[in-house]
Amino acid sequence: MSSQSRLTDDDLEFLRRPLHGFLSVAAGPVPAQPRPVWFEATADGVVQLFTGPGTAKVRRLREDPRASIVVAAPAGERERWVAVAGRTTIETEGAHDLASRLAERYWDLDDPVRAADLAAILAEEQVRIVLHPESVRRYTY
Repeated sequence: MSSQSRLTDDDLEFLRRPLHGFLSVAAGPVPAQPRPVWFEATADGVVQLFTGPGTAKVRRLREDPRASIVVAAPAGERERWVAVAGRTTIETEGAHDLASRLAERYWDLDDPVRAADLAAILAEEQVRIVLHPESVRRYTY
């Protein structure tokens, strides 16, 4: 296992795959109760996701902005994971664009049901949670 404070090019390549991340927030219940999320690792090394502005994760991040996300390779592949921890910011701009990009990655938008699901997401107010890495740990076997 290695550790540093930023995502490597190899991490970014791995995180561009349509994998689920498991997000934990510092102000959450003890023990932590991670939630699966869609996410995007950007070229400048942050991790972002979208959610509704009134969700529990947003309320908790307003209390304490620390969070972490863990992303693992699926069963059947060699063991690999990347864990990112740091402080978050909650951004009011760009959430719908992010939701559209992620829906293209995770869903077949030619499927009318999925296209309607995306339309429903875009019809609601969304915010972007941006995780600024302070610690990045990784493991590959």
